[in-house]
Amino acid sequence: MLKVRIIPCLDVAGDVVVKGTQFGELRRLGDPADLAARYEDQGADEIVYLDITASIERRTPRMDVVERVARRLSIPLTVGGGLETVDVVGAVLAAGADKVSLNTPAVARPALVAEAAARFGSQAVVVAVDVRREAADWRVYVRGGRTPTDWFLEPWLRRVAELGAGEILLTSIDRDGMRQGYDLEALAVAGRTVRLPIIASGGGAAPEHLAAALAVPGVTGALIAGVLHDGATTVGRLKGDLQQWGVSIRGVEV
Repeated sequence: MLKVRIIPCLDVAGDVVVKGTQFGELRRLGDPADLAARYEDQGADEIVYLDITASIERRTPRMDVVERVARRLSIPLTVGGGLETVDVVGAVLAAGADKVSLNTPAVARPALVAEAAARFGSQAVVVAVDVRREAADWRVYVRGGRTPTDWFLEPWLRRVAELGAGEILLTSIDRDGMRQGYDLEALAVAGRTVRLPIIASGGGAAPEHLAAALAVPGVTGALIAGVLHDGATTVGRLKGDLQQWGVSIRGVEV
């Protein structure tokens, strides 16, 4: 049985970790390198670092911050935000990231996904997909969840899979920060649409939320943020609960 991943997410604005609700109302939480190291110590399988203002401000990620985070980690690091060219993707990987997350730049120029996959391998290319529910469908949003696009979930997933994406990070904007569980319907659609590993994001707060998402075919990881940042739980406690419920997870540190 494939062992699933528990992945803390660091939303970074400048050089500080922040957390909001439905991509707004941001609170400042701390230093990204310190938080990343803390979560690795707790048993995190990977870290996702998203520079959430880079695309809005039309800039590249802070490479000095990426390097500082990468130096503190021995687990895989994914970095996203402002990666508009394949050269910037290369610079982020050279700074210590293991994978990159492409969202706004991928929608603006889908060929970027193919270029990055060709140069660095599909395993290094995660496509982040932020969606809002619209009736029976999900519309894709960019620029930190602020701007709707003409893409909907299924056709966009098919497109990026064709271009060489190696993984999907699927975030429900409606559920982000609400702590009411992931959008299981959107995850199920994604799992039926592409044969790529899917990371669930947006709304996870309790072990039962993670267990439900990780039971969806195709979902191999769960992103979690707010309850870790607030100290309400730890990665180790979540893994311990999931293990008791029969979820196959990587090493447990309670």
